[in-house]
Amino acid sequence: MEFAERYSRQVLFPPVGSEGQQRLAAARVAVVGCGATGSALCSLLARAGVGYVRIIDRDYVEPSNLQRQVLFDEADAVESLPKAIAAARKIASFNSEISVEAHPSDLVPGNAEELLGEVQLILDGTDNFETRYLINDYAVSENLPWIYTAGVGSYAVTMNVLPGETACLACIFPDSPAGLVETCDTAGILNSAVTMVASIAVTEAVKIIIGARNRIRRTLLSCDVWINQFAQVSASYPREGCRACGERDFVHLAGEGRPHISLCGRNSVQIHERRRPIDFAEITRRLTPHGQVKRNEFVLKFWRDPYEMTLFPDGRAIIKGTTDAAVARSLYARYVGA
Repeated sequence: MEFAERYSRQVLFPPVGSEGQQRLAAARVAVVGCGATGSALCSLLARAGVGYVRIIDRDYVEPSNLQRQVLFDEADAVESLPKAIAAARKIASFNSEISVEAHPSDLVPGNAEELLGEVQLILDGTDNFETRYLINDYAVSENLPWIYTAGVGSYAVTMNVLPGETACLACIFPDSPAGLVETCDTAGILNSAVTMVASIAVTEAVKIIIGARNRIRRTLLSCDVWINQFAQVSASYPREGCRACGERDFVHLAGEGRPHISLCGRNSVQIHERRRPIDFAEITRRLTPHGQVKRNEFVLKFWRDPYEMTLFPDGRAIIKGTTDAAVARSLYARYVGA
């Protein structure tokens, strides 16, 4: 398909034009998390013609995702495909001219350089503050812009982080929110809320990529689409004494105090400390006497009531049916190995 024809309507928008479209084509962007917000981010970036999109996601597609996660279909859920893989396949079906690199991985301090390096912008599609603080630490340490986004219920929020110019995430939220934090599992989520915030974030990404510096929003923008409330808080300048962008103390990048993370929308624990190649054929033989096993080239699923284990080729696993890390580790050791 002709480049000029595909993006003609975007090029007709004067602030983008032909030069801006060429900058988009040359851009390299990473999206961390490919759930509700992340899949909308990836779809919009790809359709806008961003030339390289790296998708990083640790999870797999389930039927409950289909209400709001725009890059997946029922076949992906049946196969429990890793979201990064399924997203890359879907993007290839509507824009084969861009490069999409899928990483079905958990972003942790040990692989942050590998997964976030050699891009010019990072977009947040994650579901937890621990990973967002890690992104913030890496981006600030590398002077790399990134865009924070989040959504739950009918509420969504987004903020651009331009290291050295604007506030960073740690300026606005010095510590993780205390107490019970609502998630998709407890408060639900409207697909319209995450789609809207993703649209706003991608518009800001386009501004950053094409160099429209005077149009970049420098506030924390929040909105509730159900009660029609919109608010902005200034994020124009770094906060004096900020741990990350002021003192350059990157504790999350160093991996200090990193907890087990229960995944959004499920009663699950992830086992991510191990990097050990898994022979799916061999482990299928071992597990079959103990429960039901199903696998494809990307994941192996094992059911032993009341638990469900999803195992990835690098040894990472998601244990469904518990939020107790000790129980999850015990199950992993019993069925995969200590």
